[in-house]
Amino acid sequence: MARNGRRQRIEQFEQLCRERKLPVTLQRRAVLEEILGRRDHPTADQIYDVLKVRLRGLSRTTVYRTIETLVELGFITKVCHLGSAARFDPKVARHHHLVCMRCECILDLEADPTEAIAWPDVQKQGFEICDYHIHFRGLCAACRRTRGGPKRSTRTTRNRRAGTPARVKSIRPSKGRRTQS
Repeated sequence: MARNGRRQRIEQFEQLCRERKLPVTLQRRAVLEEILGRRDHPTADQIYDVLKVRLRGLSRTTVYRTIETLVELGFITKVCHLGSAARFDPKVARHHHLVCMRCECILDLEADPTEAIAWPDVQKQGFEICDYHIHFRGLCAACRRTRGGPKRSTRTTRNRRAGTPARVKSIRPSKGRRTQS
């Protein structure tokens, strides 16, 4: 994130803390600065490991609580996928992720602002959908260069009712358009 954008986000965070009567502590500011300065979608433990060197006496619990506060306030988002620790993303605008099945790195994939995904009818289940994120799973460039297959299973997704392969949207890198495959 650009230095000016990061500074602006920190100022917005401090202002919101004051409005909500939350103390603007050195620890909160340091956690936010660290996440804003990273592009690797760090875990809470990774943030703690970096900051404990700079902030003597910092506890892991403080980092976890601060991160949850930042998520609640909307300054970062929580990125979760099965089989992995929660990660945190400074990008709060709609975007999707590419998740490597071998090394578990997460890469941002900008969403087309005109993209419209039909939400399923979930009234029968009594569920209310509030948001969505798409995670495309595969192998990153570094893992593709090394020998061996994916670390995790790559079973074909099946439609449970019909037993036929599900339709999956893919992205063609050359044209940047989605096609049915």
